[in-house]
Amino acid sequence: MTVAAVIVAAGRGTRAGGTIPKQFQMLDGESVLIRTIRALTAHPEVNHVVVVIHPDDRTRVEAAMSAPGALPVDCVPGGATRDASVRAGLAVLPPEIDRVLIHDAARPLVTTALVERVLRALDTLPGAAPALAISDALWRGAEGRVAGTQDRSGLYRAQTPQGFHRAAIDAAHAVHPGNAADDVEVARAHGLDVAIVDGDEDNIKITLPGDFARAARILRQRKETGMDIRLGNGFDVHAFAPGDAVILCGVRIPHDQALFGHSDADVAMHAVTDAIYGALADGDIGQHFPPSDPQWKGAESHIFLRHAVSRAAARGYRVGNADCTIVCEAPKIAPHAAAMRGVMAELLAVPADRVSVKATTAEQLGFIGRREGIAALASVTLVAT
Repeated sequence: MTVAAVIVAAGRGTRAGGTIPKQFQMLDGESVLIRTIRALTAHPEVNHVVVVIHPDDRTRVEAAMSAPGALPVDCVPGGATRDASVRAGLAVLPPEIDRVLIHDAARPLVTTALVERVLRALDTLPGAAPALAISDALWRGAEGRVAGTQDRSGLYRAQTPQGFHRAAIDAAHAVHPGNAADDVEVARAHGLDVAIVDGDEDNIKITLPGDFARAARILRQRKETGMDIRLGNGFDVHAFAPGDAVILCGVRIPHDQALFGHSDADVAMHAVTDAIYGALADGDIGQHFPPSDPQWKGAESHIFLRHAVSRAAARGYRVGNADCTIVCEAPKIAPHAAAMRGVMAELLAVPADRVSVKATTAEQLGFIGRREGIAALASVTLVAT
């Protein structure tokens, strides 16, 4: 599954005040747009971003993207309406994208946990969107007076990101006449089922000047109460077996032996995976992927690591950094360390400078010193999003 985010940022946002569109205004030291991009890409499955912009904002976007630590994105000019802008974003997605999250640039406080709820709902339906049930009494009004009441049963406040199977939403937009309120309306007009997942009261859309102050308060509260950092450790060992290569951190390294295991025996990736499970107090690989289950025979270990990262995201955590030490006499790890860090960084959804892969020997002591196998130990921090 390959997931992209299409961020709609072509609006003018005049009700928010200020001399520039709201998505480029600053929120606690960072532009709203950059915060939105960071929030979405904090989820490990979101690996491509398209930002749909107003043609007049090209310079502003380039300035925002040049900020320290800004993430690479694709930019495309939008259309005269929201649905036209979404179509423009969908049109430039790479062919391998099979699921898409469509999100308002003015919702910078979306959490990884909310994104996870949308993506998991897409495992069973072609569309999913977050929403909050209406809890207030509803009135109908006329000429400034209450003209009646409205039953609130079954009514929701819609939020984004709204997620879809890429082919399904492409087809829905291709035949829609336009002027839809959001992409759920487009999807339903095409007959698509859309799941409702729990929204988040903090996932506000910045619309009016006062919303900046509200968003800043939420960010301050997260800083004050959200410093939830978890540390996990992992350890694994695999014996050598006949073969011509070992797989470590997803990289195939030629060697005069292989590693024996039920899966691909990637001892380093297993250690990192168990470190994540450990930080979550969520068991270990053997609990989630029992070696007695034949479906995992020969499985590639990235399946296990992605599962662990997804479990963390579902509980509102992202990986802060990972440190893995491989203990072996051979093969030499240093020539492959950069490639290994790159693979792990992609799987963990972090920059490569937050992943350490290093090696040491056992000084010819014990089973490792006798070249009977390889061990690995890892530490991972998880940070609340």
